[in-house]
Amino acid sequence: MVPIPQPLVLTLKLDQTTFNLFDELRQQHFPPEKNFLPAHVTLFHALPGEHESDIRQTLQTRCAQVQRLSLHFPTPRFLGRGVAVDVYCPELAQLQNHLAVGWSTWLSRQDQQGYRPHITIQNKVASDEARQLYEQLLNGWRPFNGYGEGLLLWYYKGGPWALADEVLFTTKPERPLPSGS
Repeated sequence: MVPIPQPLVLTLKLDQTTFNLFDELRQQHFPPEKNFLPAHVTLFHALPGEHESDIRQTLQTRCAQVQRLSLHFPTPRFLGRGVAVDVYCPELAQLQNHLAVGWSTWLSRQDQQGYRPHITIQNKVASDEARQLYEQLLNGWRPFNGYGEGLLLWYYKGGPWALADEVLFTTKPERPLPSGS
């Protein structure tokens, strides 16, 4: 019997400063015994591993057409048993939608739902504990900006993930030199 390939998870690669900030928040507030992952923005939770080569090709093609994304982190969001920070970036939503349309026959029920990008910094705690962190963060929150630099494809291993591929966005469009230079 041939084993079924592991599902794949697709996340946004954050710039190092933004990643460090959110990963530190996650380390401080996520229950340590349940925190197998670094801070991340998920685009897809369970892509079929048997289509890995097609997925990689699509990512290479699409990321070559996308510039580094400007991200805005406007506010924390209460999740009931955790806290996340919303990510505002219309271009990220467009990219996720473009990929979702192309992969529509492969998507899990969770990945077919509306896309609301966020970074979870606490989960799987009592509602009171989550509410307390949410209020604390909300009271001191100052919206800020960061960048998305590419996409990360992961093998899902039942808890921890293993990096399968990193595909960077194009840096900046090349601008022609002004006439007479």
